[in-house]
Parts: sequence; structure tokens; C-alpha cells
Amino acid sequence: MGLLELCEKYFQTTNLYEVLQIPETASDKEVKKAYHKLSLKVHPDRVEEDEKLEATEKFKVLGSIHEILTDKDKRSIYDETKSVDDDDFNVIVDRDWGIYWRCLFKKITDEDIRAYEKEYVGSEVERQDIKQVYLTAKGDMNYIVDHVQFARTDQEPRIREIVNEMIKTGEVPEYKIFTHEPASRRQKRIAKEKKEAKLAEEMQKELNLSSGPNSLELTIKQKQKERANQIDSFIENLAAKYGGGSKKTATKRKGTPKTETTTKNKRRK
Repeated sequence: MGLLELCEKYFQTTNLYEVLQIPETASDKEVKKAYHKLSLKVHPDRVEEDEKLEATEKFKVLGSIHEILTDKDKRSIYDETKSVDDDDFNVIVDRDWGIYWRCLFKKITDEDIRAYEKEYVGSEVERQDIKQVYLTAKGDMNYIVDHVQFARTDQEPRIREIVNEMIKTGEVPEYKIFTHEPASRRQKRIAKEKKEAKLAEEMQKELNLSSGPNSLELTIKQKQKERANQIDSFIENLAAKYGGGSKKTATKRKGTPKTETTTKNKRRK
């Protein structure tokens, strides 16, 4: 199957620019950014086991598109003909796209995360994220703290101030669970956060890792071998909250509930 057919199969379009969700006038930098964003979603190491086969194929397709659109000559031919040379595609599709991806995107360090946090906190981007998560959660502060980047419990007063201003101006509706939250719920969040921080520290010590750049990334890789992908998003979330060297800054913690359920089922048996 040729590249354009695979694009149609996996992304419902034969237009390479539409697959990456960018205009035809996109710069090389914009092409790279779009490729990075989409490839993260389908990276074979970041999906469940039953999704790996399709994710691998999508990952190859995205890599091939990036390779074409960042090659001046190949892009020029594609722009003119809206077709690709499938003989050429069959050659590049066998490339090790994992290595290709790692060569393009550097590993994120503690310093990168701190710099991003400084840029993000207090920005309009953060404000819009808070608004969206508040609406999705219908005011549930537990959900808000879990899903807004860098939203540790010590940031709650500032976040509440932002949301209250939105409520005051009518930008968002008022939810009782937000405006009249019992103090006990906040205390549980603080206790939970301390427990997570302690767990992250214990995991690093368990694997004899330093707190330097990429240490939590190594932790993730080790734990994936022991617990498959269940722990991955959980550790990445800890990295976002407590300054570890992860590739993501914030994710939904899907792993923990699933692990707890599995453990309970085993005990029943």
C-alpha cells in the first residue's frame, strides 16, 4: 500500500498537509512542530498493547510525511503534483523511525521543564486551560488540580482567583462544588499530593537514580518493563508536578485506578 493510501486509511485524507493539520505555506519549523505533536499521540511506546500495531503504522506514515515535507526537492514535487513516488516511499518506510524521531527531538531536562513552567504559569494559555478544565470538570477542584499543568495544591488560591473572576464576569457558570467545596476535600488533595511526591522519590531511590536530567524518564522505562504501560502516564504526571525529567508536562493518570482495580480483583480470586 502506498503512502497516500495509508494516509487515507489512518487519517481519512490523502493530503499530507491535512494529515499534519497545517497549511501548505507552513515553514519547516511548523512542519516539525506538527509532526512532533501528532507523533507523540501515536508513538508505539505510549499506547496500550492492543493499539501498538496500528500506532506503529501511523508512526511510520507520519515520519514519512515529515521526511518528504522537510526535503526541499520532494516537497516541491509533491506541491506541484499532489503525489508521491511510492518506490521512494517503500525505501524510506523501512527506516527505523524511532531513531529518526529521537534524532529530531532532544530529551527534555529539569531545566527545560522549569523554564516552561515559568513561561506557562500566569500566561493566557494557562488561563484558557484552566477555563476548559473547569468547564469539563463542572467545578471539581480535584479534577482541575490533576489536569492543569503545574497545578499543585499550593497554586490553588491563584487558580481559584482566576476562576472566580471568570464566574464574576459571566465567562463561566458557577458550580457549587467549586464555590462551596468542603475543607476536608482540600485536605485530602494535600495528603494525596504528599503521598505521590514520596512515591516518586522512593521510585528514584529504588532504581538508584539521581535527580538530574532525564532521571524520571529512566524510571518510566524501568517501570514499564515491570508493569507494562499502566504506570507510564502516572509517573509522567508526577514529573510535571515535581520537576522530574519527563517528556510530558502533564497527563491524565490512567494507570493508577487501573492498577488498583487489578489488584483488588486478584485478591478476590
